[in-house]
Amino acid sequence: MTATSHGLAPADARNAAREVRRQKLQAFFFVTPLLVFIVFAFVAPITTMLYRSIHNPTVANLIPDTLVALQDWSGQELPDDTVLIQFATDMKRMANERTSGQLADEINRALPGMSSVVKSTARGLRRVDDAEIATNGATLLREANARWADPATWNAIKVAGQAYSSSYYLTSVDLERAADGSIVQRDTQIYVKLYTKTLRMALIITVLTILLGYPLAFYMAHASDSRANFLMIFVLLPFWTSLLVRTTAWIALLQTNGVVNSTLLALGITDQPLELLYTQFSTILAMTHILLPFMVLPLYAVMRGIDQSYMRAAMSMGSKPLGAWYRIYLPMSLPGLSAGALLVFIISVGYYITPALVGGTDGQMISNIIAFHMQQSNNWELAAALGSLLLVLILLLYWLFDRFVGTDNIKLG
Repeated sequence: MTATSHGLAPADARNAAREVRRQKLQAFFFVTPLLVFIVFAFVAPITTMLYRSIHNPTVANLIPDTLVALQDWSGQELPDDTVLIQFATDMKRMANERTSGQLADEINRALPGMSSVVKSTARGLRRVDDAEIATNGATLLREANARWADPATWNAIKVAGQAYSSSYYLTSVDLERAADGSIVQRDTQIYVKLYTKTLRMALIITVLTILLGYPLAFYMAHASDSRANFLMIFVLLPFWTSLLVRTTAWIALLQTNGVVNSTLLALGITDQPLELLYTQFSTILAMTHILLPFMVLPLYAVMRGIDQSYMRAAMSMGSKPLGAWYRIYLPMSLPGLSAGALLVFIISVGYYITPALVGGTDGQMISNIIAFHMQQSNNWELAAALGSLLLVLILLLYWLFDRFVGTDNIKLG
């Protein structure tokens, strides 16, 4: 058997290549469950969210003929009677099919106050003959409610009838499209303030966990093994307790007749109970307590690997303890500090349960508004747009973190 230029016979080379392919295939099968989980639990939901934020065919499916008739409408004056007659015909059909409520909800989002108008008009047209609607449908609509004679109503119907639209993203940043197509600010400014408040509260929580967690991790890293393990039990204790129980405990502590107010009144520090619950303060306090382990654990894991002789060497050469810590120890602990700060900040931005229970109106974050639109207002498209912007915001902050700090410096242990 003749040897090849690589030192292997052709048969041996084929066997080696076959073995490499077998190992690669075996490795792929090992990671296949993880890939499937990522696709179904991560990629698919995010893709669906991004798609729903721009796609809403509800109105287009309910009144397609009316929307076709509105295509050539200028948007300045009241549409022709043929448009109104077609809409009246569609309204009667939806009233019989009991789908007029869906149209009412969609139009009400584009023009507040239209829900009751659509529903009452649909109920009235249900009892009218088809021949009467075909002959006098425009007049019946105008008599049913004066808002059917307002061009703004028909502009709202035309906008809501677009299957693909960027209007939900505009709403997410407190903007809207005017009748002439220009983008203007909405009358109510809600979501930008919520995003700003969410980022501010997440930053405060991150700073507080650093101030509380860094000294604790430093002490544990330099304590004896038995003492460090004992303290680690208290650090991990929140993970062994239900999140709902921990949050409810803060309600018991901070409520008007709770432990904190009762103690302050008994000691004579205050004359009346303080408003501690259902505020930004209560949200920040409870979330700092809940997220503190996410800061302590990465810090402790990194600090345990730092050789203490560096600090002793720096002080033996004349450096003061604080200066040695600042120049030697702090830079070496930055990987753990970066990991903890990133974990706490990202988790804080998207937190939901604790702000919902202890935050009230003042302490709610953007995640609570997203949940409101999904569970109560049923405006999934706006919730998807808000969630998409939150995802983009987190990715942008992560990119800035990588740009100025570097993700290569992050260590969890």
